[in-house]
Amino acid sequence: MATGFCWHELFAWHDAGPQIGTDIEPTGAQDTPESKRRFRNLVEKSGLLDQLTRISPRPATDEEILRAHSAELLERIKTVDRVGGFLGRMAHIAAGGLDIVRLAAGAAIESTDAVLDGTVKNAYALVRPAGHHASRETSHGFCIVNNVAIAAEHALHARGLSRVAIVDWDVHWGNGTQSIFWRNPHVLAVSIHQNELLTTRGGYTSEIGEDEGEGTTLNIPLPPGSGHDAYVSAFKRVVLPALDRFRPDLIIVASGLDALSHDSYGRMNLHSGSYRALTTMMMEAAEKLCDGRLVMCHEGGYSPIVVPFGGLAILETMSGISTSVVDPFRESVASQTWQKVSDHQDQAIAEAEAVLTHIPRN
Repeated sequence: MATGFCWHELFAWHDAGPQIGTDIEPTGAQDTPESKRRFRNLVEKSGLLDQLTRISPRPATDEEILRAHSAELLERIKTVDRVGGFLGRMAHIAAGGLDIVRLAAGAAIESTDAVLDGTVKNAYALVRPAGHHASRETSHGFCIVNNVAIAAEHALHARGLSRVAIVDWDVHWGNGTQSIFWRNPHVLAVSIHQNELLTTRGGYTSEIGEDEGEGTTLNIPLPPGSGHDAYVSAFKRVVLPALDRFRPDLIIVASGLDALSHDSYGRMNLHSGSYRALTTMMMEAAEKLCDGRLVMCHEGGYSPIVVPFGGLAILETMSGISTSVVDPFRESVASQTWQKVSDHQDQAIAEAEAVLTHIPRN
């Protein structure tokens, strides 16, 4: 069965606005279309695109968005949409931009439906704007609405699933997703990220959810400089055991590629081979736990040079199809001595490992 791929040219038309500050000359936002469009173009150049099943996005409805967000936030987005502007810190849309926001959320939903219907084995939604910083009440950090959260709520409420796991491997803490599902026992929200990279403080191992959702939030904050071995170790020791305990009906990956070594918005040291390894583990977990049901939804990743190679590595792994494309950056990053797990990285993983007992067994 083929791998699904969802992209629309309008995702590249989203206007992330200027990057402004009190004493700095305005520049364009780091969230440009280039890394995503070049990702899509490399998939075509490689010959892989023709071997994937195209998933057509459609706009998410108010009802679908309101499963994850407040009516007040949606009304605020509609108001700003008339003229364009900022909805929150580093969260901007142009006039009429809500149409693209709806399309990105709808792409996550359609990709989820394609997997649940058995139309495809797994799926990758290459969307923009991203979503994982958007909370129920606020837009934040290039994220207007939370695409992954909307897809998870769709799977629970429209498709009748009992449990959904979200694994967020973006370099930034998935604060919005965590807040949306903080008290929800039906969603396991896992975020592996660079510790204290966001100006918003949080994403610590001590944050495990509350009330009925206690134990269904899991954070793995890794020290800056963590590379391939640290991430693989964290997945083997923490992420995979967490999924085993929770036993989801569907796994959704919030697929940010800004943990790549050349990305300007993070200080991690992954390479395209790292994403192959992480994708393989997610596929094996999905096969074991939920009949292979795996959806990836794109988040961050700001280097137009390396993001396409990381994305292609993921899609090659998901589809089981190798192409002739060679990542010219992989070997130089993979061969560095700092790829080994250091003592302080091992300690951070151990602290997250200690939280596993809080996750409810299903």
